[in-house]
Amino acid sequence: MKASNIEQLLNIMQQLRSPENGCPWDIKQTFESIVPHTIEEAYEVADAIEQKDFTELKGELGDLLFQVVFYAQIAKEQKLFEFNDIIETLSEKLIRRHPHVFAQTEFADEQAVHANWEAEKEKERGLKAQSENKSDSVLDNIPLALPALNRAYKIQKRCANVGFDWNTLPPVIDKIKEEIDEVLVEVKRDDLTAQEKQARIEDELGDLLFANVNLVRHLQCNPEQVLRQANNKFEKRFRLVELEVLKQGKQFSDCSLDELEVIWRQVKKQLNESV
Repeated sequence: MKASNIEQLLNIMQQLRSPENGCPWDIKQTFESIVPHTIEEAYEVADAIEQKDFTELKGELGDLLFQVVFYAQIAKEQKLFEFNDIIETLSEKLIRRHPHVFAQTEFADEQAVHANWEAEKEKERGLKAQSENKSDSVLDNIPLALPALNRAYKIQKRCANVGFDWNTLPPVIDKIKEEIDEVLVEVKRDDLTAQEKQARIEDELGDLLFANVNLVRHLQCNPEQVLRQANNKFEKRFRLVELEVLKQGKQFSDCSLDELEVIWRQVKKQLNESV
């Protein structure tokens, strides 16, 4: 991107925030108020990539960049930092975390590169904790605002990096079976109030979901991506089931579950998917 383009974008943002002749909506925004928009824009970028709509992606990436510029302008107004400080911090971090590219350091393989990356991040967390007079933890700086699925994945990865992890798959699967059994125990209990029972079921379901994320991670997959794919696959199938029901001149309420199951299997066959 040309420097002049960046300057133009920063000037546009400054004008939007101008108390004299800016946009009323932009003027009243704060760090906190635009966070939901930032999250939404990030998901729209992911969706454009998933749809392979690269024309749309260009626009969505622009919207995401605008969020960064927005934060930078608010920070500048509060004399915290400016856009150039963001760029300088990022550049320094990238160079420091890639000594095999920007320095003379050599690593044997990709695994060694990853280990160095994690070591650098751990060092950064330690320095931050030291500057704040806190005890540092492997789990520091995992955002609470992350979607729960992604946060579980990050927590598990951090713990695995320091050796708190199973080395083989069987105990991971055994843990899932154990958690299913514990869910069923709570479902069958009749010595609790409805509220107490529901709370215990939710607690055990959380453990079950966490254990399933662990299985996904051990199989070298990302749980958010895997679930997105599953959502898309189900939606595609279900829409075809809806069309087939309409072709038969029926409504869903006219069909028994067995009839819908037959259509579901037909749809999967039509899509060349296993039943």
